Parts: sequence; structure tokens; C-alpha cells
Amino acid sequence: MNPSTPKKPKTAVLIPCYNEARTIAKTVSDFRAALPDARIYVFDNASTDDSAALARAAGANVISVPRRGKGNVVRAMFREVDADVYVLVDGDDTYPAGEVDKLIRPILERRADMVAGDRLSTTYHAENTRPGHSFGNALVCFLVSYLWDKKVRDVMTGYRAFSRGFVKNCPVMSQGFEIETEITLHALDKRFSILEVPVTYRNRPSGSHSKLKTFQDGFKILGVIFNMFRIYRPLPFFGFLGSVFLLTGGIFLTPVFLDYFRTGLVPRFPTLIFSTFLLLTGMLSWVMALVLDAIKKMSDQEYELRIMDNSESIENRRPETKQE
Repeated sequence: MNPSTPKKPKTAVLIPCYNEARTIAKTVSDFRAALPDARIYVFDNASTDDSAALARAAGANVISVPRRGKGNVVRAMFREVDADVYVLVDGDDTYPAGEVDKLIRPILERRADMVAGDRLSTTYHAENTRPGHSFGNALVCFLVSYLWDKKVRDVMTGYRAFSRGFVKNCPVMSQGFEIETEITLHALDKRFSILEVPVTYRNRPSGSHSKLKTFQDGFKILGVIFNMFRIYRPLPFFGFLGSVFLLTGGIFLTPVFLDYFRTGLVPRFPTLIFSTFLLLTGMLSWVMALVLDAIKKMSDQEYELRIMDNSESIENRRPETKQE
């Protein structure tokens, strides 16, 4: 190969799969047609139907992940697949392969580290037949946008593209469907460049069934938001709790002090003890907030230095771009 020839980017399409025999072959075929030079990987999560065989017959590289849960599958994907651009898409034929260029182009042009396909701004509400899912999506988007002070239109989309730098520096801790929320919050916290592009969404075809349990998985997702807000933003989290305890303690303590200044006596010892406990808890919460915030800032500095140490090898892998 001529050394001056631009290096062609390696693109990998990652498809998590659990009992998707009805749709997996079409999903693989559609993405093979849309990205003929990409490698298609189907990570089969211990399916009990013919999903793995059908994906293999359609031309995908099938990798088995025996531990159940979408988060466990994504962890295996990020660890095992080596590429310059990663496309993550569900195997249920709900996302159009024909729109994949909108996701990968900003990655190739280095305008984004993660591109999310925004369903909620297009056809999702018309196509989705489960009202609980629509409400859950709206609630999660509101909480994330409010707590992280950044507008996010679709937190839980299953159609995304990533740069190599993002994938190889994204710890995956979730085990189930909360993985999309975790990835989004990690990107927000570590200030990766995020771009959302509208994509068409279509409901599952007849005979295909969603594995997402509205209430059970919904509470897990809310738990992830709560825990990651506590870990990623300890100052506002513990500072808010500390302020609530201090304010409540002050309200209870005020009449005790007024009685003391008026009579020189403390007739309500239980109230005095309770209010003192609240005030001490509030002060301890603020101390914890300041300490954890300092630890978080040091952790962020170490993370940035680690990325800088790895940046040279990642940069050498990136495809060159032609100048117009």
C-alpha cells in the first residue's frame, strides 16, 4: 500500500441479541447492505431460539455471552472488538440501517465522541405501543437534563455510534437495560463530545417481543441515575441533604432557644436533642460533600491524564481525512 494513501477506518457494527430469531437476520442483512466494508458482530446473550444460527447464516460474526443482561453484553463488546468507529444497534429491527451514515459521519469527522440516534423527536410516540415506556423515557430525560444541567433528548436510545477513544475509556458497570443511561451519564460527566441526531423509529414486527420490563427495569434505571448523581456530583447531592438537615434542625431549635432566653430554662429536652442531631448531621453532610468533591476532582484529573497517555496510540489508529 502507498504510504500516502489515507488509512481506511475500521467500522464495527455491534448487535446485542437475546431471542431475536424473528428479526436478527434482517437486521444483519440491512447493516451489511448499508455498510459493506464494516464487520458485523452479533453478541448472543444465551438465546434459547435460533438467533445465533440465523445471524451467522446472514454473515455476522457471532460471539456468545453466557451471562444474561444487556450491560454484560455491552461490556464484552467494548472489551473484545477493535475498531475506529463503533455502531451499537438493537437486533429487533426497530432502527433503520439506511440512516447509519448520520451517526458515523460526525465520528469520522471528529465532531463527536458519541452520536445518539434520537427516536423521541421523530416517530417513537406514534410507533410505540407501550405507554409506560413513553412516560419512562420522558421522566429519565427530564431527570438527566435537570440534574446534569444539559439538555438530552433521548437518554435510552439503542442506536449509537462511538469513537474508539470513547469505547476504550468507558467503564461498563451496569448489568441490564440501564446500560444506555450509564453510558450517557459517563459521557456527560467526562465531558465527551455528544451529538444527537434524529432517526426514524419503527415498532417491533409481529411476533417479536420486547425484553424490557417497564416497572422492574424502570426502577433500576432510576437507581442508576440516583447513584451516578451521588458519585459524579457529590457537592450538590450531599450539599442539598446537608442544607435540608441544617434548615430542619434550625426550625426545631428556634423555639427551644426562645424559651431559654425568655425563662432561662430548657423545658423541651427531646426537641433540643433531636434538633442538635439534625444540625450535626447537616454539618457532617456538608463536610462529606466538600471532601468527596475534592476526591472527585482528583479522580477526574487522573482520568484526563490517563486519556492523554493513551491518546498517541489512539491518534495513530485514526483514519486520515482528505482535505477539500
